[in-house]
Amino acid sequence: MKHVVIGTAGHVDHGKTALVRALTDVDTDRLAEEKRRGLTIELGFARLDFSDGTCAGVVDVPGHEKFIRTMLAGAGGIDLAMLIVAADEGVMPQTVEHLNILSLLGVRRGVVVLTKCDLADADWLAMARAEIAARVKGTFLENAPVVETSAVTGQGIEDLREMLHALVRQTREKSARIPFRLPIDRVFSVDGFGTVVTGTLIEGALHSGGEVELLPSGTRSRVRNLQVHGENTEIAVAGQRVAVNLAGLKKTDAARGDTLAEPDSVRVSRLLDVRLSCLQDSERTVENGSRVHFCHGTAARLAKVVLLDRDALAPGESAYAQLRFTEDVAAKCGDRFVIRFYSPLETIGGGIILDDAPVRHKRNDAAVLSALAVLQALAALDTALPSAAQLAARLGMETARLAPELDVLLARGEAAAPLPGRFIAASVLDALWARCEALLTDYHAKNPLHAGIRAAELRQRLFHTVEPERTDALLALFVHEGKLHFAAERYALADFTVRYTRRQTALRAELLALYRAADLRPERTDRVLARFDAKDRAEAERVLESLLTGGELIALAPRLCLHREVYAHACALVRDHFADHETLTLAAFRDLLGASRDSALLVLECLDRNGRTRREGDLRRPGRRLYE
Repeated sequence: MKHVVIGTAGHVDHGKTALVRALTDVDTDRLAEEKRRGLTIELGFARLDFSDGTCAGVVDVPGHEKFIRTMLAGAGGIDLAMLIVAADEGVMPQTVEHLNILSLLGVRRGVVVLTKCDLADADWLAMARAEIAARVKGTFLENAPVVETSAVTGQGIEDLREMLHALVRQTREKSARIPFRLPIDRVFSVDGFGTVVTGTLIEGALHSGGEVELLPSGTRSRVRNLQVHGENTEIAVAGQRVAVNLAGLKKTDAARGDTLAEPDSVRVSRLLDVRLSCLQDSERTVENGSRVHFCHGTAARLAKVVLLDRDALAPGESAYAQLRFTEDVAAKCGDRFVIRFYSPLETIGGGIILDDAPVRHKRNDAAVLSALAVLQALAALDTALPSAAQLAARLGMETARLAPELDVLLARGEAAAPLPGRFIAASVLDALWARCEALLTDYHAKNPLHAGIRAAELRQRLFHTVEPERTDALLALFVHEGKLHFAAERYALADFTVRYTRRQTALRAELLALYRAADLRPERTDRVLARFDAKDRAEAERVLESLLTGGELIALAPRLCLHREVYAHACALVRDHFADHETLTLAAFRDLLGASRDSALLVLECLDRNGRTRREGDLRRPGRRLYE
């Protein structure tokens, strides 16, 4: 099931909480002060069910300017936005600020909701719509639908529900194949259970009983219990609102702004290289050395802005910058962030992280600026593996000028060349490895007797549309780094080994002996397995499959196998034959093997499939892998 989080946004008292209640029957104002003041102060959460049985999480954020930091804590994990505007008031200051924040955080889908439509006549509604259209022009909501609603009369609520359902179906699901990350937005204690943290799982899958790391402190803990929408679960995945009961931690050990992550999967640093943008409608200029509030996930930290190529960043401009902190920050390349002016507090811009653990740079260093530009371009191209010429064209540079920058990035390990003259950012490789490692960890857990996953299956699950030459080159990097093991057309984690029980070890020896004795006259696997006692047959079948995945047995056909030594002998005979002949016929191969025509044909077709021979009509020639 797809898991999507919908977030509210809009000015104070524009009816966000009432709208959520009308959609979900949940009152997200849970605090006594919120009830008394009629004002959302903390984040609220609800579950939105749809007619086909699917559901989405809804985050209700405060609209008052005093609680923008809380709004940012809730906005970081949302996939879809409802920009809420009261029909009787129209666009207000926090409407604009919330829209800017959503754009800076990379939200790309949403809907505009006109609330309190029972309080406005037709002319007023038309004016409100025109004002909204002007305000969202040039943003991700420019062509978004506008729904007129009233939480009091029920007007438009069902239409909005169906529209949200359609958007949820169109939304790309977050990846659950990489190490999990949970920005914490709430910490509390429960009698008899201890410390509980909540947040939106933005990446990966979190398991009950699993080990976790609290960042930036580095404290380790274990998941005692997991809940999603108040119900216990053994696993939570990216896109879900999660409550995590942590073992051995006090309430004071964690705080909003911390991150719960898979151990050793996120680095902490006091420096970040970024591409920084100042909002077009900002009234502030970001000067070199400015102190700002850096808002990332649920965290808010003070940072000093070091502009690397100028003295000031005016509204509407972008530049490379280094953010310097007085305390550790846990972030990853590609993460988005928002900056707010130090005083008075107002949103002035944001950007994307290019390097999550850089060295301290000098300003106006041409080499640093070029390297950051290349890094940004490489990150944007993901696994496309562009050439130097393609990168230069994208950056508007001469290829000769780009070459030294690439050499520096390669030498510093910030880029790699999986194929000659083809490049990839280290941050993209790190993200790819995280997905690969998670996928293989899951595969090994489910198939403990398999030597690894088939190469074709790993390519399909990891890359989808990338062609084999590129996928093989990228996976070869992981093999070279000692992270992966590749043998018999299967990939496995480098530290994975098949572990047999004593009985399985005995069955393995018996099976190998049977196939070695059969030579080129093996029986079908069902007949081989029938030789074993009924109580051992199922286990023998699992061991036989393990031998196939490990390459100790070679499949000639779906239910027919050869011992590896027999197959290796056939390959040796073919190599010797081609030392004196250009082609090989089936009849000649039959005579070489001293076997029947049917057996020779099965072995020869297997050699064709494995690239040892290459068929041309009725003849065979040496294949690309004959001499491996």
